[in-house]
Amino acid sequence: MSAVVIDTNITLDLFVFQDPAIAPLHEALKRDALDWLATADMREELIRVLDYPQIVRRRVAAALSEREVLDAFDRHARIVPAAAKAPFTCKDPDDQVFIDLAAAHGATLVSKDAEVLCMARRLERLGVRVCRAWTVTSITTSHLA
Repeated sequence: MSAVVIDTNITLDLFVFQDPAIAPLHEALKRDALDWLATADMREELIRVLDYPQIVRRRVAAALSEREVLDAFDRHARIVPAAAKAPFTCKDPDDQVFIDLAAAHGATLVSKDAEVLCMARRLERLGVRVCRAWTVTSITTSHLA
């Protein structure tokens, strides 16, 4: 089973926005085909973001409670200890935890954050594949999907 680290924006795409571009990732998670690694801090960040006014509006429009989103996260993500700092530093400190965890586990990192995507070649040297949206080739290639 392939390890994957999913940033908060992609998590929102999965469970709040139901972005069609993320459907293959959602299907893989539902089939338990991926080992989604997350930390307690990542879960806490999701809780914070779910209270942002623009996210609350989207949740309400989709008839989703915060509890339903967190239950979906808890159903699919495996909480692991925070990882040590990776050799490369992201310009956005909020994204560093995702990079660190992916580097520690040689996982695919799913993010559409420009600060993460621009690091793809460097992270590749650490065994981290970076992609905007998970596809079958995301686990076998190291280019941006």
